[in-house]
Amino acid sequence: MTVIRLSVLYPRTEGATFDHDYYRDKHIPMVAGQWGVSDVEIDRGLDGLYVAAAHFRFESIEAMKTAMSRGDGKAIGADVVNYTTIKPVMQTSEVSG
Repeated sequence: MTVIRLSVLYPRTEGATFDHDYYRDKHIPMVAGQWGVSDVEIDRGLDGLYVAAAHFRFESIEAMKTAMSRGDGKAIGADVVNYTTIKPVMQTSEVSG
């Protein structure tokens, strides 16, 4: 079965801040609620390129676009300053398995 995964990645950046508790407890539930998504994984990077990441799974590209259109993009974007100074990088992937 193939699904679509939207990953939001936060590159490790010198001097940057990231509040993992806020991200896990407030931001991700807000986004998931607006998008109507229940399949979300949250990474806390211990080493490597990223300090954190979230991975949202969708049945198709169309389902992802529909979910994202339901959300308040301005509110989601405005909330980023509450947990990090890092500019996120987004990647959409096709996942098999």
